[in-house]
Amino acid sequence: MVRGIQKSMYVILALFIGLFIVSSFFIRAKYSYFVYGDTPVLEKQELGLFILVIAVVLALSVALYKIGLKLNKFRRKIVIPVVLLCSFAIQLALIFLFPRLPTDDSQTVLSLALDMLYRGDYSSFDTSGYLHMFPFNFSTVLYLKMLLLAFPDNYLTIKIFNILFTLVTSLMIYLLYKQLNSKEQDYGILIFAATYIPSLLMSNFIYNDVIATAFLTSALYFAVKFIKRRSLKDIIFAAMLLAIGNYFRSIGVIFLITILLSLLFSIRTIGVKKGLTALFLTAIVFNVPNWTQNAVLQAANVVDEPVNANSAPVYMWLNMGINLETFGFWDNRESYSIYQQDANYNKAVSTELFKEEISNKLSGASLGDLVKMYYKKIIWTWTEGTYQVERYGLGNDGSSGSRGRMVGAVMDSYSYTNAATDLFKGDSNYRSGLLWVLYVLNFLMYGCILVRLIGGIRAGRFEENPVILVVLGFIGFYLLWEIKSRYIYPVYPMLIVLSYMGFKDVYEYMMRRYFTR
Repeated sequence: MVRGIQKSMYVILALFIGLFIVSSFFIRAKYSYFVYGDTPVLEKQELGLFILVIAVVLALSVALYKIGLKLNKFRRKIVIPVVLLCSFAIQLALIFLFPRLPTDDSQTVLSLALDMLYRGDYSSFDTSGYLHMFPFNFSTVLYLKMLLLAFPDNYLTIKIFNILFTLVTSLMIYLLYKQLNSKEQDYGILIFAATYIPSLLMSNFIYNDVIATAFLTSALYFAVKFIKRRSLKDIIFAAMLLAIGNYFRSIGVIFLITILLSLLFSIRTIGVKKGLTALFLTAIVFNVPNWTQNAVLQAANVVDEPVNANSAPVYMWLNMGINLETFGFWDNRESYSIYQQDANYNKAVSTELFKEEISNKLSGASLGDLVKMYYKKIIWTWTEGTYQVERYGLGNDGSSGSRGRMVGAVMDSYSYTNAATDLFKGDSNYRSGLLWVLYVLNFLMYGCILVRLIGGIRAGRFEENPVILVVLGFIGFYLLWEIKSRYIYPVYPMLIVLSYMGFKDVYEYMMRRYFTR
């Protein structure tokens, strides 16, 4: 029965991946804040250019893989630190070349952290305050406050810690891959993870994405390690890391479900007693950070009720997720207005209003309209391919001006400009070229993932099911939720693991078939 469930997961993900691949030959998902503003775009695919960039990126991928093969003869104690150090140097150079200033939520959480640090101001928890509406972001505010208390108060401090978290993620991708599949050194996946362009650029983004990704990937690694080796200390580490990761980004629940199901699938191997202990530990530790936060804030008289008592309800994001015009993207504050103005920041009242709004949207749209919307939604989210690093990581010079920037919006800008910012200014060829490379890289990763999935189904090999579950969880969740391609950033380690496995399968098959005498 368990193998049947696991096979079904492989088949379902293969169908989704196949949909992404086929659609990409007809539709190009785009996000360019400078050109289009904060909105998703679907255009007709430029097939000739698409195939040309595929050939270039594929050639570079083979070259990178061969470098990894040459490094396999060296010891891990040498290769791993050197690769991570090179990645650190690249990321450090990028944050100096593109000194992006925080904007939007990034600027808000940083401002709140500074207010709390220097003025002891917690008024944002009051009705109409930012943390009253979005208390889940207090984790990021608290992190920034403690970081700037202990280290120099500047952007560089925060971005350097982002780099460190990215390096942890790169290492965990390598270790997770090794746990799942390989008895060889396989440094190629470490090189891939350490030079993955979206992750290199996202170190420039002051928010919770990079931090949560490091903790959640680490949690999954230790959970898989526990299933393989059955040492309770591993599941304790997994539970703690999962709780912290979820504290920073609530999509940790997807990883929680993945770990719990993986433990259940392997309970005979683990042993019933040890398996039940692991299930209990993982579940009970999961919400400890949130419980602790509430207790401390109420004890300090910052709030007089749990912070979630009147926060924006989940129905607000579900309501944003149903939008025929922008297929679930930002609805230009329409949902915010329901909570803030119509419900006067009351969670219970706004919940009923959102339920009514969702019901009206569903009943007012035809089945064809809904199918088209959900198709556009899932295709844009998963094939855009850049995690919106064009805005959140690379940034732009706010003085450039664009029809994408509306009056009153928080503009992107740099601390200073230089030759690099000038080259990537506006919608330059360098910027659009980078977006093409990332888009095609994402497409090729899906191609390799499909190869791996089909190979696993045919061979009855389902060791990667924890990684599969995470990806399926994200697909299902963001089919309903408000979308940004940045929101699926924490799943990129899973995509790297699966795609590298598939790439290796293809490479070794080609070598045996065509290049072995």
